[in-house]
Amino acid sequence: MAGKRKPTPTKRVIIKAASELFFENGFSKTTATELCKKANISTGNLTFYFPTKEHILADIVKMMCDFQWKEMESAANEGRSSLLVYCLELTTMVAVGEEMPEMQDFFVAAYAHGIPLDIIRANDVEKIKRVFAEYTEGWDGEKFIETEVLISGIEYATLSSTEHSASVEHRIEGALNTIMMLFDVPEQTRKTKVAKVLGMDYRAIGRKVYEDFKRYVTETNEHNLEEVSRNTKAKPKK
Repeated sequence: MAGKRKPTPTKRVIIKAASELFFENGFSKTTATELCKKANISTGNLTFYFPTKEHILADIVKMMCDFQWKEMESAANEGRSSLLVYCLELTTMVAVGEEMPEMQDFFVAAYAHGIPLDIIRANDVEKIKRVFAEYTEGWDGEKFIETEVLISGIEYATLSSTEHSASVEHRIEGALNTIMMLFDVPEQTRKTKVAKVLGMDYRAIGRKVYEDFKRYVTETNEHNLEEVSRNTKAKPKK
């Protein structure tokens, strides 16, 4: 399958160009023509590696998931609870989306397209197993999968704001409370976590996370491009 082709310099160049355009213009507004121009490739070369933009988005969503795990590990090392970090993660995504329409478009697209959504769901199943471990004794794998489907729907609805949507604070409060209820988190704990998150300057935190994420994607792309170029040059000629 085209989406499974081995990494090559051209493939990495496409991912790098796409991530820059998605962050600058949004996923929906980025065209194949713009992408080919930025990557300096032909349309045929683009579709050889990625049949659709969705396939490219999936690669960048993998980076987003990796970044979120690193953020959670960093927070754990600082002594913050994984539940609080989990709540703050969605909160900052919503805040960033409200301030930057192109990022809201990126987040919503990730949940609206099948391939990246599968990546998010698989990743988040492992995440909720860790975050809600003390509340899910006796749960089997199917129960976590079933619950994550509900969670991804809540996240999608919370990120997808319109002129008729509730305020950011109400959307965040409703989403976090509902998600924690799915795991039978006690009411007082739910109230405490939501109040703590909303009491933070989560918009400023969101802007910092956004800049950190962009930097992470840039550095990952550059590292991957250097590595695959080095490996390609190192292959002996036949």
